[in-house]
Amino acid sequence: MILVLGVSLYTSRIILQQLGIEDFGIFNLIAGVVIMFTFLNNAMNSTIQRFFNVELAKNKNGTLSKLFSASLQIQFLLIILFLVLAESIGLWFLNYKLNIPASRIKAANYVYQFTLLITVLNFLKIPFNAMIIAYERMRFFAILSVIEVVLKLALVFSLSYFGADKLIMYAVLLCFLAGLILLFNYKYAKRNFNEDVLFYFQKDKNLWREMASFSGWSLFGNVALLSSNQGVAIVLNLFLGVFINATMGIANQINAALFTFISNLQIAFKPQAIQSYASGNIQAHINFLFQTSKVSYFLLLVLVLPLLMNMEQVLNIWLGVVPEYAIEFSKLILVFALIDALAGPFWMSANAIGNIKNYQIVIGVILLLNLPFAYLILYLDYSPVYVMLVKVVLNFLGYIYRIKYVLNKTGVLPQKHNLYYGTILIISIIACLLYILKNQYFTQDSDYAVLVFSSAASVLVLSTAIWFFGFTKTEKNSLITLGKKLINR
Repeated sequence: MILVLGVSLYTSRIILQQLGIEDFGIFNLIAGVVIMFTFLNNAMNSTIQRFFNVELAKNKNGTLSKLFSASLQIQFLLIILFLVLAESIGLWFLNYKLNIPASRIKAANYVYQFTLLITVLNFLKIPFNAMIIAYERMRFFAILSVIEVVLKLALVFSLSYFGADKLIMYAVLLCFLAGLILLFNYKYAKRNFNEDVLFYFQKDKNLWREMASFSGWSLFGNVALLSSNQGVAIVLNLFLGVFINATMGIANQINAALFTFISNLQIAFKPQAIQSYASGNIQAHINFLFQTSKVSYFLLLVLVLPLLMNMEQVLNIWLGVVPEYAIEFSKLILVFALIDALAGPFWMSANAIGNIKNYQIVIGVILLLNLPFAYLILYLDYSPVYVMLVKVVLNFLGYIYRIKYVLNKTGVLPQKHNLYYGTILIISIIACLLYILKNQYFTQDSDYAVLVFSSAASVLVLSTAIWFFGFTKTEKNSLITLGKKLINR
């Protein structure tokens, strides 16, 4: 995860250098338009994963192959619907509504088509990937994640050797990589779960109805999520052009890298979280959720705090050329990612519970509020930084609701639940004090010694505080045991 995070962030620097700010903004804008049409697939992604995990918890023989076949059939249907929407509404929107320079509209259309193909390949990957995660084969998942980011970095470096349009070539190379990753997932699944990934035409209407019912409300939530992310990017483009999309793209690259880091950690916990609920062990399920949330937050905070304290210098080193508003956007997206780290286990639990109608309605409404707020802020000619600030505030409200929803549905409180809130608050206050002290007494952002010292000091102080104030005695003993096992290995 650490390697993936580092390589992903470094890759973003090279992409920006290779493409330039304008083409980098165009690429992020087009990707956003395509992602807007993947709402159906995103809903099915969580649905497929949830059903696989529940069936494994029930330990029913032969049911996974039925689920796999049904999932693959659904994915093919979604691909057809996705292409119809993307090649009609999406293509019209790209050519007639978005704010793209006339000299780059032809390249934008080529990139759009290759991005559609990448998305189709990712549609097909989901049932295989869900099977691998359900069986908790995290070694393969980790290795493939590393291979993917390293290959992406290599592809970006190779752009300098092509005489063709780099923006188009980048899309072509990403398409090749998506096909390769799909092949790796297919081969591994066939070799290790051959009986479960046998495809045959599935006619079980009850299974289709059950999956459709669950994914229906997930669909609403995913439409809201995509609207809050890609919709805001489009609103920014309509008011401020592709250069603000480059800035947003940088913030999204940081968020994607951190989200990948923390979601990979939480993916390892996801099967246990869902299976503990499915098996009826509700108290263990709730305790597990709160522990995962706390550990995820602490781990990410240790990584994020040095970046928050030294964002201007980090962006100068990372990007070379720093677009306008990039510093403010990046700081706020780090706070956004920290909230996501806290909230992640609770949306896993909502999926495990299954009856997600009310949950998706409330979360969907909260996320959709990003769009009218973004439009109003820009229409009134306020700084786009306020758009990101609203995004962070709404994400925090969503986190609070997720906790409330899960506790109400299960009717169980975690053991020593007040300790969870107390430790989160104490560690957050310590992090804020470190941030204030750095900005108060070490203002020489161009000094590398300040960057190294403040980063090392923040990691050391925060890690020590987390050890003494963040963990219970039982959790400390577990970490010590884990450390000894790693040293012996």
